[in-house]
Amino acid sequence: MVRRATLDRDTSWSADDDAPPGDPSPGPGRRAAARPWRGSGGRWGVWTLRAVAWAVLLLIGYRGVTAIFEGQRTTNSPAPATARGTTFPVTLAEAYALDFGSVYLNHIPASAARRASMLSAYLPPGGDPQLGWNGAGIQRLQSEQVASIDVRGPHSAVVYLLAQVDDQLIELGVPIYTSEGSMVVSGQPAQVAAPARAVLPQASPPNPDQQVITALQSQLPPFFRAYASGDQNTLGRFLASGARVSGLGGTVTFKSIQSITAAVGGATRHVTVVVAWSIASSATSAHAAAIAASPATVLMTYRMTVVRQGTSWYVQSIGAAPPVAGPP
Repeated sequence: MVRRATLDRDTSWSADDDAPPGDPSPGPGRRAAARPWRGSGGRWGVWTLRAVAWAVLLLIGYRGVTAIFEGQRTTNSPAPATARGTTFPVTLAEAYALDFGSVYLNHIPASAARRASMLSAYLPPGGDPQLGWNGAGIQRLQSEQVASIDVRGPHSAVVYLLAQVDDQLIELGVPIYTSEGSMVVSGQPAQVAAPARAVLPQASPPNPDQQVITALQSQLPPFFRAYASGDQNTLGRFLASGARVSGLGGTVTFKSIQSITAAVGGATRHVTVVVAWSIASSATSAHAAAIAASPATVLMTYRMTVVRQGTSWYVQSIGAAPPVAGPP
């Protein structure tokens, strides 16, 4: 029995066992389980991982340095073009042309020498001091403003002035040359065609709401009296909730309402009102009595938004009449 028990225990070894239990010297399989093999292949794996890590660090460093240099190039980029003089200084040229025009567009024989002296400040040395004027005739400038500017390059442009000369509207092209902040009129100006008068499109009349028009004809006159005087306490009684309207401060006096246009709609309406204002005269006291008998009257057209609250209409806003909408 004892022997069979021993044999039974001996035959219970697994196929994976290299030595019977109790053997003090483990076999090769046992050594592999207790101490993994660290041959040259394991060392190459470690060095490979280290090489990859160094490559990543070098790539990050390279991109960081590149970004720094690119940032410096961006930060140290040249100043704006206008400061370098590579873009034409539009605002300065417009002011320069306006100043020149105030001299050029005025001429009278008695002051020809003075005009030539003043023009010389805008012209290159050795040029015609009168810019083509023969010294005859009289021309007076009444008003001028910049219409547009045609920039030809970093140093040259033509500034177009819209001017009222002897009650006529003209447009004048002034060639300007600039370099390093200096300017000069580089040639003779040229008069070109002024803008033509446009023809307004025919607008369809709105469907009038006569009931609203009748109500506003009685409610708006006291509003316009308060609007003319600028009395905010009185003006506030005619305003819709939350509306803010500033008066005219007594510069005009309400005379009458000439017409009201109100289309059919809801509780909020956009209406057009033509108002006659009386304008105070600035005449001297010697003529004040005669002029006061027939003060100046001017008609002005307003675009208003009114809101119905109960049976009354209150003003939400007031402003100039909008432009007529043209074709698309």
